Amino acid sequence: MTAPLTLPEGYTARPLTASDARGVFEVMAAQEKHDVGTVEIEEADIVADWQRPGYVVEEHGIGVFHGSELVAYAEHVRNDRGDAAVHPDHRGRGLGTQLALWMQDTARRSGAAKVGMPVPEGSAGDRLLEALGYEVRWNSWLLVLPEGASIPDRPVPEGYAVRAATEAEHHGAYTVQEDAFLEWSDRPRDTFEEWQAGTVLRPGFEPWHLRVVVDPAGDVVGMAFLVMAARDGGGTEGFIDRLATRGDQRGKGLGQALLVDAFRVASEHGASRSALSTDSRTGALGLYEKVGMVVASNWVNRAIDLA
Repeated sequence: MTAPLTLPEGYTARPLTASDARGVFEVMAAQEKHDVGTVEIEEADIVADWQRPGYVVEEHGIGVFHGSELVAYAEHVRNDRGDAAVHPDHRGRGLGTQLALWMQDTARRSGAAKVGMPVPEGSAGDRLLEALGYEVRWNSWLLVLPEGASIPDRPVPEGYAVRAATEAEHHGAYTVQEDAFLEWSDRPRDTFEEWQAGTVLRPGFEPWHLRVVVDPAGDVVGMAFLVMAARDGGGTEGFIDRLATRGDQRGKGLGQALLVDAFRVASEHGASRSALSTDSRTGALGLYEKVGMVVASNWVNRAIDLA
């Protein structure tokens, strides 16, 4: 058991349950709106995370309440990753510090050697984690294809095709993604079932959201996963949540072809803007800038050694 949080008068804490997904989304959305001016998180993102096989949110998450209202939360997602947010109206009361200590204790009990999370660069969360001894591990960026921007043409080599994945190609898309992501991400390999929870079983999934490149033999050699999200202030955004190319197929323009395919498909389904996030571990920032994307916000991933 973790030690109870030390909270100001009028605040209480309890383990999160699946029914708290909406409240967590509202706290995260309020924090994003305050810190970076836009809301990118969706309730479906939280539901997808919490429905991973073997994940029990009651054991990994905690909520802080003011009366009956959820105003802050934290969770140890897995391995060295955590997430937390405090509603801007409830900052300055020590809630963030208490949640950071709770996350450290929870991650330590799970066997993690360190734990960290992304925060907007220069935000209150960034300053708090720095003061608590968290070091920057990597930088990340939210990039957008500006509204009204022309979508460039990026053809694939002869014999290759970009299209929606068939159900039979889901495992191929999973394999391409995990092989590519684990070249730079220091974590255990996700199972196919964990991958499904965040993609084809994500609330709102449609078959055209999962895009693939197939080679002349019909093998999946590239993949992209598109999420259609309601934009803060109205309209719809096409968010490219995952993008990967098989190692031996790089240098053929397949990544750019997948990007512009996702832009077009999102636009055809009503998106007024496309976006994605990347970080300094991938070395892919230049790829996205080549197709006209621009940086909209800067984030840092801060972590602390639990030893």
